[in-house]
Amino acid sequence: MTEHEPDLPPATELLAGASVSGLPTPNRGEPELIVVADPDAAAHVAAKRIAAALLAAVERRGRADFCTTGGNTPIPIYRLLSQSPLCDRIPWQQVHFWWGDDRYVPRGHPESCVSSFDDVLLGGGAGERGSATLPMANVHPFPTDLSIAEYHDNGWCAVQYAEEMARHLPLDDGNWPVFDLILVGVGDDGHVLSVFPESPALDGMAWAMGVPAPTQIGPHLPRMTINPRLLETAPVLVVTWGANKAEALGHVFGELRDDRRWPVQRTRRPGAVWIVDETAAAKIPTGLRG
Repeated sequence: MTEHEPDLPPATELLAGASVSGLPTPNRGEPELIVVADPDAAAHVAAKRIAAALLAAVERRGRADFCTTGGNTPIPIYRLLSQSPLCDRIPWQQVHFWWGDDRYVPRGHPESCVSSFDDVLLGGGAGERGSATLPMANVHPFPTDLSIAEYHDNGWCAVQYAEEMARHLPLDDGNWPVFDLILVGVGDDGHVLSVFPESPALDGMAWAMGVPAPTQIGPHLPRMTINPRLLETAPVLVVTWGANKAEALGHVFGELRDDRRWPVQRTRRPGAVWIVDETAAAKIPTGLRG
């Protein structure tokens, strides 16, 4: 294959959902909404929830599959998970990490969604070694290094990731892979994962897909994302903070239900938990804040 030839994903139905009939109906009901004082408090609540979910999954089925995120959201959470007392409670040998999306860059690139995981959870931050004894075989990033080295595109990378999910994750009745917990943040424009307003990904059935570089928000890099329908197959933890998120959250929790305009509304449902600080929650209707 030359650098200029397009990649053609395999024609298979195994890596796509066959039905959505068994999924929760999006845009109905409300999530658990937890409003805390500041970002530090949000990270502490989130880290405790994640540790409890991982421990419960291991006790229930012998392993935990945690789908995490990139950007700034997980950094303080990773720091707490890599330190006592939470680190000592988590059975790391049975925990597997996955990513909901990534930018099409090498793993060591500053814009990689895996960077905060490598630097903080595994590296400990500030030159200190993290205490999370996670086997490297339990880490499942999008295979960007291999894809770039072999001159493939981000669509090919997404297909390889879907094949990795097929090898390791349980499936529900609609042929959707199921995580034990999915952690996401919130984009300033209401996007979630790498699913932006009016994204074709909202209509797709593939488990994972390539996404063109967004023009409306940075970084302007091609991406890969899991299907947003997977946010309906598993428990979801949404964590965000800061005044720059208030406008988006005001819309997401407003009267209009439109997950094409604000894709993160896919997580405005029973079974999801939102942890936000006071400044981010400033425009959420008071009746929803408990």
